[in-house]
Amino acid sequence: MSIAAALRRRPAAWRHRSFRRLSVAWFATNVGDSALYLSVAVWVKDLSGSDAAAAIVFAALGLATLTGPLMGHLVDTFARRRLMVTGNLIGAVVVASMLLVRGPEQIWLIYLVIFGYGTLGVLTGAAQSALLRDMLPDADLASGNGMLSTIDQALRLISPLIGTAMYVALGPHSVVLLTIACFLLTAVLLLAVKVAESPSEPSTESFSRQVWAGFRHVVATPVLGPLTLLVTIAFSATALLNVAAFPVIEQGLGLQTSALGVLVSVQGIGAVLGGASSATAIGRLGEVRTFSIGLALLALGTATMLTSSVVVVAGGMAVLGFGVTWTVVAFVTVRQKVTTPRMQGRTAAATMMSINAPQALLTLVGAGLVAVLDYRLLLVGTLLGVLGAMAAGFVLGRAPLPTPPAAGIEPVA
Repeated sequence: MSIAAALRRRPAAWRHRSFRRLSVAWFATNVGDSALYLSVAVWVKDLSGSDAAAAIVFAALGLATLTGPLMGHLVDTFARRRLMVTGNLIGAVVVASMLLVRGPEQIWLIYLVIFGYGTLGVLTGAAQSALLRDMLPDADLASGNGMLSTIDQALRLISPLIGTAMYVALGPHSVVLLTIACFLLTAVLLLAVKVAESPSEPSTESFSRQVWAGFRHVVATPVLGPLTLLVTIAFSATALLNVAAFPVIEQGLGLQTSALGVLVSVQGIGAVLGGASSATAIGRLGEVRTFSIGLALLALGTATMLTSSVVVVAGGMAVLGFGVTWTVVAFVTVRQKVTTPRMQGRTAAATMMSINAPQALLTLVGAGLVAVLDYRLLLVGTLLGVLGAMAAGFVLGRAPLPTPPAAGIEPVA
């Protein structure tokens, strides 16, 4: 099936009423989320006049992933839908505290709120992934993940523009109010999602062993362990790509730094197409081959940045966005299939932390290197990391997935 045909075809997951309702709730929460995070960084920059102060906003979000093991344990202990409802209600209250910010002396409150907001994002993200496992049969998981990824990427194109326009026209508090409204609406919409959730599983293990069980599961599970290592290597390598973004634009293409917004939008278009076609690719090729092809496209997109052609680089950004989405959807689908229902939260949180922590560390290293090295050497470093992971992925693709455990499946509506 061609990509165009895949885009016209209704996702298989859409047959499930609960998934349709979850998708609407996911749309609502992502409108607020995508509008907020960039606007807050701009707000801190305007309040402080410091680029470093604005960058701490993203650092606070990254640090929130360190709470993953605990958040994952909560997801595997309690009802997932109830956790998502509670998380969005608490998120609305947490974000509302930014309405107290009036000047630079309250920037500390913004950092604190963003860390709490990021922590709740880890909780609700792990809960959503686990809920999807209870909601859909294995055959429809790729379709569901692809659909939610498409929604996410589409809103990342639109919502930041809405947030920026509101920030400029009405001030930062207007964006905060929009996010609060979206979180409250999400909580209400989630009440309509009906899923027969997997029952909790009492454990005699110590609290610490339960919290870290997701990491042990990742390491011990065939295919999932190696795949997690490969995606960590590849996405950590892209940290160098992120650092090199401004030199690519200014030195390589001879453009103003504001061109980054256009290129990111082009990348987002590719990501939307990747999300819409990922389930078809997985159905035809399997998860691991789709994962590896996604990495190949990521490498191809990165290679175009070694050129000085705006058209070539723009095309490469679209290819890169397409490839990253195939890789992510395939990886998440594998993780869900080979993990028992009441290990989903801890495993999702473990892989999230495994990927994000090294990426954040390498970003700091790359920030130091770009000052003394030609940016093209950083791009070559990214290429080597991604190509190495891609090659290993194609080898790994010959191994079958472990037999998936039974999952609660909602009747088709």
